[in-house]
Amino acid sequence: MVFLSNATNFVAYFTGTMHYTISEAANMVTNFIGTSFLLTIFGGYIGDSFFTRFRTFVVFCVTELLGIILLTVQAHDTRLQPALQEKPSSSQAAVLFSGLYAIATGVGGIKAALPAHGADQSDHSKQRSISSFFNWFFFSLCIGGLLSSTIMIWIEENRGWNSSFKISAVVLGVALCIFIAGFPIYRFKRPGGSPITRIFKVFVSASRNRKVSSGLELIDDGVGERSRKKFRFLDKALLDDTISGVQVKETRTFLGLLPIFASTIMMNCCLAQLQTFSVEQGSIMDRKLNNFQIPTQSLTVFPLIVMLASIPLFEHAAGSFKNKNHSIFDPLKRIGLGLALASASMAVAAVVEFKRREAAENGNTLSVFWLGWQYLLLGVSDMLTLEGMLEFFYSEAPDSMKSICTALSWCSTSMGYFLSSLLVSTINSITGRLGREWLGGHNLNHNRLDLFYTILCILNFLNMLNYIYWAKKY
Repeated sequence: MVFLSNATNFVAYFTGTMHYTISEAANMVTNFIGTSFLLTIFGGYIGDSFFTRFRTFVVFCVTELLGIILLTVQAHDTRLQPALQEKPSSSQAAVLFSGLYAIATGVGGIKAALPAHGADQSDHSKQRSISSFFNWFFFSLCIGGLLSSTIMIWIEENRGWNSSFKISAVVLGVALCIFIAGFPIYRFKRPGGSPITRIFKVFVSASRNRKVSSGLELIDDGVGERSRKKFRFLDKALLDDTISGVQVKETRTFLGLLPIFASTIMMNCCLAQLQTFSVEQGSIMDRKLNNFQIPTQSLTVFPLIVMLASIPLFEHAAGSFKNKNHSIFDPLKRIGLGLALASASMAVAAVVEFKRREAAENGNTLSVFWLGWQYLLLGVSDMLTLEGMLEFFYSEAPDSMKSICTALSWCSTSMGYFLSSLLVSTINSITGRLGREWLGGHNLNHNRLDLFYTILCILNFLNMLNYIYWAKKY
C-alpha cells in the first residue's frame, strides 16, 4: 500500500508540487520505480549471501521508512519546495532525490526478501503448498493496491501530499512491528555465501578448460537428462577440483532462467504507462461521477477487484485438480497469457487516446472511464505474469539462490520501466528532428501518445513470440 500509493501518483506530485514538465516527471517516475525493482537483485544477494531473509527485510524496511520521513518533511516545509512556476533549486532537488532513492533502496530489499522468506515457511515437499503461498501473497498485494488506489489516492488529491506521506510513515512502521512480532515462529534459511561468486568461478573455470578434450559428464546431482543437455560447456568447470557438481548445477539453472526473465521485460514497459501517461490522460478527461471527482489512479480498482475475486477461485480450482495434470495452472502458461493481454491493452490504449484527442479537437471531453479498459487488461496481465514469475523462479531456483532468483521477477519490472524511459527519450529525439516531438511539452492534446502506444503494442507482440520460443525450449 505504501509503495503503490506513492509510486502510482508521484507524477502528479512532480508536476504539481515540484513543477517538472510532463516528460521529465514521467521519466522520474519510471526511473524511481525501475531503480526500486532493480535493487531487488542487491537485496536478494544480501539475503542469500550474508543476512537471513528476516534481517534483510528489517534493515531495508527501516531504510524505506527513513526515506518516507524525509519526503514528509519536504512536503510539510514550503522552504523545501520550489516557488510557483519555478524549478526546484539544487538543495530542494537533493532532498527530493535523497528521499526517493532511500525509498527505492528499501523497496528493493523488501521485495527480494519477503516473498522468499514467506515461501521458506511452506512445505517444500509439496509444490501445491508453494503455489498456494504465492497466490495468497499476491492477494495481499492486491489488497494493498486497492487501499492505495482508493483511500490513499483520494487523500493525496484532496488532503495533500503532507497527509499522505505521514500516513505512509505510520502504516509502514506498524507493518514492520507486525513482521518482527513473528520472529519466534519463523523458519530461517541461513545464508550460504555469495551465489554470484560461485557462478563467476564456474564460468572462469569452464572458460579456462574450454579446449580440454574430455568425456566428462556432470555427476549425479539430481539434474534430469534434459537439463544436462543445456549449457554443456559448463561441465568443463568440473575439471577444476575446487568446483563441485552442485555449483555447476546452480549455474546451469540460473542461466536457464535468464531467457524467461528477459522475455517479460517488454510487458513491464507497457505497465509503466499506467504510472505516467495514463495519469496525465486522466487529468484532462471528464472525471466526474455525479458530484464526485474520480482520481485517475482509482481506475486500478477494476482490475484489482477482478484479481481479488479470481485468486480464491483459482485456489479452489487448483485444489480440486491437485491429483490431476492440469497444465493450465503451469506458471509458464500464465506468464504467456499475461504477455498476450499486455499487447492487447496497448492496442486498446492507442484507440482510446486517438478518440480522446479527436474529441478534444472538437471541444469535447471524453469520460475517464474509457481508460478503464487499459487499466483492466494491464492489471490482469500483471497479475498473471508477476505471480507466474514469482512461483516459477522460486520453484526452479537452487536452495542457495531463492532470494536472488525470486528477485528476477521484480528486476524484470525494473528493466521494463527503464526501457520505457529510454523509448520516450528516443522517440522524442527522433520525432523532434522530424518536426515535432510526439511526447514533449506540457499538453497531451498536442502530442501523439496514440502512436507511442501503437509502437508498444507491436513491440510487445514480437516479444510474446520470442517468449513462446524460450518457454517451449525450457
